[in-house]
Amino acid sequence: MKNLKYFLQFFCILFLFGVFKIVGIKFSRIISENIMVVLGPIFRSKKIIIKNLSIAFPNFNENEKKQILKGMWINYGRIFAEYMFIKNFRQGSIGERNINIENQYILENVKKDSKPVIFISGHFNNFELMAMQIEKLGIDLAAVYRPLNNKFLNPLMESIRKKYICKKQIKKGISGTKKLLEEYKKGSSIALMIDQRVSEGVKCDFFGYNALTTTIPAQFIKKYNLSVIPVYIERLHDEKFKLEISKSIQFSKKNSLEEITSELNRILEQMIIRNPDQWIWTHNRWKI
Repeated sequence: MKNLKYFLQFFCILFLFGVFKIVGIKFSRIISENIMVVLGPIFRSKKIIIKNLSIAFPNFNENEKKQILKGMWINYGRIFAEYMFIKNFRQGSIGERNINIENQYILENVKKDSKPVIFISGHFNNFELMAMQIEKLGIDLAAVYRPLNNKFLNPLMESIRKKYICKKQIKKGISGTKKLLEEYKKGSSIALMIDQRVSEGVKCDFFGYNALTTTIPAQFIKKYNLSVIPVYIERLHDEKFKLEISKSIQFSKKNSLEEITSELNRILEQMIIRNPDQWIWTHNRWKI
């Protein structure tokens, strides 16, 4: 039954991608965001999302939470539509005029120094554009990703990611961590999304509550003395983005895994607060 559901999802997505190709990116966004506003709450647990919002913003009223929720589904829809045009972002016909990189000199220095760093971020806006732009600037990058549950759709998405977003795509997990270490030793910088719940990690404060958080960044930082560069992407308008590169952070070897991980969570919090509707709230982040 699950395979049938996944196949139908895959078929519907292929159909929509075909429609998007015909109507262009502007109308694709409009179609997709309206679909997601209607269907998103059906396929994802509204209860989990509201719980997450209540934890992060306990003083927000119901109307404010609903506005964030609606904005999130609109953003989800836009991201989905933009996958059809990711080649255009990569090759510059869309990306060059619509993605402004703030503090680009930091990336240029990373490239010049040829010393690997860790880029950390979360699932903000069209998060795929972050790794894509970093690699486009000539930085050797290995990005960690979580495969989709849909076995029909996942090969397509993996192909898109490897071809247009970041060539070195590493699956999340124990074997992926080993592969990540291999790529680091070859000179690759590392791109990690640190905002999703993990099954193994440490309990760290996140918006005032304990949340299981990955220690992979902290492990690399402590063992190899790597600098951390936070990256944030903001949608300024339908097709205008700002990619913000923050100054590198150097932790002391005396810092524990918990201390480093807690500080990275704090940085992530500040990113989320800036535009709550541009973060994906669907993950059961505070499940222990």
